[in-house]
Amino acid sequence: MYPFVRMIKDLIVNRNATPLALGETHVSQHLCWPWDLDMWMELNNGRTLTLYDLGRLPLAQRSGLIRMLRKNRWGLTMAGASVRYRRRIRAFEKIEMRSRLIGWDSRFMYLEQSMWKADGTCAGHIVYRGAVTNQQGIVPTADVVRALGYEDRSPALPDWVQDWLAAEDKRPWPPVMDDVNPFEAASRAA
Repeated sequence: MYPFVRMIKDLIVNRNATPLALGETHVSQHLCWPWDLDMWMELNNGRTLTLYDLGRLPLAQRSGLIRMLRKNRWGLTMAGASVRYRRRIRAFEKIEMRSRLIGWDSRFMYLEQSMWKADGTCAGHIVYRGAVTNQQGIVPTADVVRALGYEDRSPALPDWVQDWLAAEDKRPWPPVMDDVNPFEAASRAA
């Protein structure tokens, strides 16, 4: 189940927080509850993605994005993500989440988030490709940034993000899911 109560709490806690400019980092504190765990007694990988929402939406609130979305009757959507899981998070462990916008292109905004354990180690990291939408589809990011009161161009996306995007461009869509077992095909070729 989606953590609506936690989301509402985080939005209320941050309603009067200092506004953030584009690119500034929103830092939030979270707790791994028993219902966030998988059968190996660690933070479930799918739940991790849901918990990242608890950092992104307050970031959007503090940067003025949510107010601007409501004013223009626009919405948000995610168009892709690349995630790394590096350290286990167990029940009742405290997590510091860091969330920030790292840049944009003509269609998408790129957000970086990370989860940090109490001992200072990074447990996970994700980069999202998100878009603002309206009834016609994706709103150009130039319009979004202008509506937020910025005229600046995006900072250059880090090389690793550009490499991820290049790899995504090579990935077939829709996916090719034929009846050929790739393991059998490989063994016949050997």
